[in-house]
Amino acid sequence: MKAGTPFFRLSSLRSRLMLLVALAILPLAIMTILGGIREREQAIEESEENLRRLTNMAAANEAQSVERARQILVDLASVPDLLGETPRCNALLADVLDRNEGYVNFGLIQLNGDVTCSAVPMLHPVNLSDRAHFKRAILERRFIAGDYVFGRVIRRHTINLTYPVMDRGGKVVAVVFAAMDLADLDTFVADINLPPGSVMVTTDANGTIISRRPDPERWFGIKVSTAMREAMRGAGRRAVVLRDEGDIERLHTFARVGTPSLSDYTVTIGIPVETVTAGARRAQLMSLIGLAATTMLALLASWLAGDVLIVQRVRKLKDTARRIAAGDLDARSGIGYEREEIGQLAEALDEMAATLQKKEAARGLAERELRAADQRKDEFLAMLAHELRNPLAPISTGAHLLKLLHSDNAQITQTCAIIARQVEHMTGLVDDLLDVSRVTRGLVSISTQVLDLRKVIDDAAEQIRPLIATRRHSVVLDMPPNAATVKGDHKRLVQVVANLLNNANKYTPEGGRIALALAEDGPEYVLTVSDDGIGMEPQLVTRVFDLFTQAERTPDRSQGGLGLGLALAKSLVELHGGTVRAASGGLGQGSTFTVRLPRHTQEVLVPAVRSAGQAQPVKPLKVLLVDDNLDAAHTLQLFLAAGGHQVEIAYCAADAVDLARVFHPDVCLLDIGLPDFDGNELARRLRRLPQATGATLIAMTGYGRQQDRDAAKAAGFDHYMVKPVNTVELSDLLAGAAAEKHPR
Repeated sequence: MKAGTPFFRLSSLRSRLMLLVALAILPLAIMTILGGIREREQAIEESEENLRRLTNMAAANEAQSVERARQILVDLASVPDLLGETPRCNALLADVLDRNEGYVNFGLIQLNGDVTCSAVPMLHPVNLSDRAHFKRAILERRFIAGDYVFGRVIRRHTINLTYPVMDRGGKVVAVVFAAMDLADLDTFVADINLPPGSVMVTTDANGTIISRRPDPERWFGIKVSTAMREAMRGAGRRAVVLRDEGDIERLHTFARVGTPSLSDYTVTIGIPVETVTAGARRAQLMSLIGLAATTMLALLASWLAGDVLIVQRVRKLKDTARRIAAGDLDARSGIGYEREEIGQLAEALDEMAATLQKKEAARGLAERELRAADQRKDEFLAMLAHELRNPLAPISTGAHLLKLLHSDNAQITQTCAIIARQVEHMTGLVDDLLDVSRVTRGLVSISTQVLDLRKVIDDAAEQIRPLIATRRHSVVLDMPPNAATVKGDHKRLVQVVANLLNNANKYTPEGGRIALALAEDGPEYVLTVSDDGIGMEPQLVTRVFDLFTQAERTPDRSQGGLGLGLALAKSLVELHGGTVRAASGGLGQGSTFTVRLPRHTQEVLVPAVRSAGQAQPVKPLKVLLVDDNLDAAHTLQLFLAAGGHQVEIAYCAADAVDLARVFHPDVCLLDIGLPDFDGNELARRLRRLPQATGATLIAMTGYGRQQDRDAAKAAGFDHYMVKPVNTVELSDLLAGAAAEKHPR
């Protein structure tokens, strides 16, 4: 951009034309919207007047029916036979009932509430002293139009209309009533024509429906909504819009039925707002169609008036840019490279696409190579773990077997312990190698629970104690007296502390000092592992947590290691929401590693631990052992036989199927990597055999990836064990299987 050129100029043809169209349409759009709103309001106002007339007419019709009932009761109150003998009174009221449609009963109520005379024969005595209309007729000494009731005598939906019967001295001696059938109340307003979708409702003083069009029977005795009752209190005011049953908005007006001395009833008629505003909506729709047509004409005019060549070329550039952004690097604008601006822009865009195409090809090749290398690495690590664990399995099992058979020989017991420790060390190296691969790819998840960090430190120290004893280090533990609770994965945190202690052990000369301290620091716990070993140079401190980073050690490399422990510890601490850092005063000044973990206030639930002395004797089981590694199979057979189990061995999957048919195993220990078909397929076939369908299937394999575990579970395995098999864990699984086969 040349100096002095504005960053943005409203100079393009498209910008000016679009602005012109927007300015031309804006007033018209505003007027259309405001006009539509006004037409809607006018439609509602006009409908309100018509609706009010309908409502007043309906209220007047219903008032006539109530007034007619009042006149009937006034006339009855003056008839002497009403207070005469009961048969004559019943006959009188029955005759009145026959002469007047819309009523279901006439009766006489004594001052104590007993109905002593009725047009409808009473099957049992009835007392109406609790009826509000009866009490009000006596108290107010006038005609009362009562609320909705379900008649006790005639068992119908009614309203009771009452009038006091007085003697010549003006004293109330009884109350005469008429029960009007609500099913017939609607006939008094049958001549009111309602628009489609409208409702007409009459309610008593409590808001209970006594008449409704349409579908009256379903609504008798139901109270109207709170909003409707509030609107009825202001009957006679402006119409209101209410949303009622069926989620329909209706415009309502209200009117009282007669004067307050005649009744407390209210009539409302509601017309759907959609019906009221239909004409206004049609008019507004036509206006919007006109606005759209005007807009299209304006856009067409701006299009024809513009420079078509410029617009088309700009569109080509835009489409080309979008195709390039979508990944189509073969896209080109197809515009000639002329001296004007659009041609120069097209040339620059095409050059960019060509450059990106070259870079994308190179990147794609590199990405494919990296993926292939990563896949080969994963496969190599899985195979390496499998091949390393396979020979470790018979060594570990043989050591435990020797210890079991010669527990009284101290030298053999000590030798077995050495072998077991070295196997465990070798297994730990394999696990670290696989763990760090999974952590760096984000495939490790932790199972959190509330833990005591002191227990974590004790377990880690116990795990590393043989290595520390070998180098005659003195270890000083400084831990708080109370529980140091955190939320985390016990196994993984033990792995973190053990890796830090192992690192200090490796780089501290024999007879050195290692200190481990745990302290509280605000919202965190601080775990410090320090030593007086060889220390680190400043450049090593900054990268000590990188993969495969190691300080110089003695040529014998007596403690082994791959430079994975600290990298794994850092990743696991960060998974727990903590941090870890290293510090050293320099070469020969020792090192300090500090771990910070968030505190947790919940108390630790300590699980009950079963000691070796509490192990229950396992009942003998029939065990089918399948492994193509002869040494591993025979050492494990000897170990199981020493436990009293009957063991049969198969070295391939096909033989295992044949053997299972005659052996009827209780437990099947299956290797996954078999020569003919793998252990997963073998498990599926065993599950289909009647002789082995109820057997406990335990996978024993050198493959420890999660995908291998998932595949084994899907194949039907009950348990999954990674070689070298932990004989204590295996014994527990066999004990569980025995308990299921031979319950007490």
